[in-house]
Amino acid sequence: MKSKGPGDTMYLAYKTYLSQNPFVIFHDPAYSLDTILHIHRSGALTASKFCKSVVSPAGNRSFQMKKRRKNNHNHTENKDRISDLPDCILFHILSSLETKHAVQTTILSTRWNNLWKRLPTLRLNSSHFKTLKSFTKFVSRVLSLRDDSTALHTLYFQRKGCVEPPILSKLVEYAASHNVQRLDIFVRCDGVYFPPYFFKCNTLTSLNLSSSPIPNTAKKPFPSLMTLPALTSLSLQWFAFHGNNSGRVEPFSRFKRLNTLILENCQIVGVPNLCISSTTLANLTIQSNDGLSDFCGIELSAPSLCTFSFTGNPLEIRYGSRLSSIEHVSIDVNVAWISEKFPSVLLSWLIEFSSIKSLAVSSTTLQVLSVVPDLLKVEFSSLCNLKSLKVKMRQFTDGLSRTLIEANISQLLSRLEEAFKERSKTHSSIPDGIVDFLLQNSPSAKVDVIT
Repeated sequence: MKSKGPGDTMYLAYKTYLSQNPFVIFHDPAYSLDTILHIHRSGALTASKFCKSVVSPAGNRSFQMKKRRKNNHNHTENKDRISDLPDCILFHILSSLETKHAVQTTILSTRWNNLWKRLPTLRLNSSHFKTLKSFTKFVSRVLSLRDDSTALHTLYFQRKGCVEPPILSKLVEYAASHNVQRLDIFVRCDGVYFPPYFFKCNTLTSLNLSSSPIPNTAKKPFPSLMTLPALTSLSLQWFAFHGNNSGRVEPFSRFKRLNTLILENCQIVGVPNLCISSTTLANLTIQSNDGLSDFCGIELSAPSLCTFSFTGNPLEIRYGSRLSSIEHVSIDVNVAWISEKFPSVLLSWLIEFSSIKSLAVSSTTLQVLSVVPDLLKVEFSSLCNLKSLKVKMRQFTDGLSRTLIEANISQLLSRLEEAFKERSKTHSSIPDGIVDFLLQNSPSAKVDVIT
């Protein structure tokens, strides 16, 4: 596959900028996306010549944008129009590029020589390099050449394979010392090192960490001393939370401004339940994509919680506060095995989420819920404010179908066999009567079935 050159990346970045800023009006029509798109698509202009023709005055003269005629004179003048844009716009455009591509724009003209050094965003991804050695060398060069007086707003770092601890430590230290506000790290390693002063970083508002374990190794412990007073968004993948001497694990109560929490394939060690306690938490997402529950249960105390999204095995939730604030719920039971308690846990969730306005569920979720004994006869007083019900049709795997049938739930065996014996390798259907059951207290709610 042919790699993208500066022309391709600059055009896509410019297009992105205009789409994100629809009210930006350039009085000169030569700045319009249509004009640039026409030049970019011209059969005589290759992608590699795009920047030279549009950005650089040294480019192909026959395709450079012409200056408006003045005083009816019959002459034109070539002009480097994109380079005349203010720095703030050029920074916005370049910040949407991978840092490798942003650095490549230095070949266009002297105007671009040092622009990348003052970008507030670094996007470092090893997939854009032929070897990991060249990627590591590039990262070191970027950190050493970047304008040291420029604050770093966003650092995105993704590296395939096992990352060397020194380069990761250097990255985190650089980000912390340059007032980083958003930090995204996706690596495979023994652990992410955080310098002590990072634990109290006053500028960081968003932290996204994925530390996928090396095969045959345990998930890495989440640092217990981290406070991060400005943090509002936290996303963690492949981390372990270890219980303390009191027999509890409550890793998030220290983040006093936390608004959004995402946990994916995490686990707890040494205690049965994960405690999530926050007066400011509004959005909670828990995912276990391998289909295996890494928690025994959750103790939830979040009086401001508005959105709850869950994928995986249903977990028992103990509520430290009423959840009347929750308005939007999404549930996708995506499991390779089933426990006798799953159906009743799902029902208890729906009863507790009594005031929600929108509910999104997968068809497999409804199938598991439907095996609650005499479900349609259960007295159900919840979902009175429901405005929207969305059902996402999911394929019923052989494993889930088989485990449902083979589960040691003798009183439900006949229903399970009837419900699932012909559903392998097909989309699981919506059980009869279950939609009406959910809507009995909100009959006017809109129902959408998504295939």
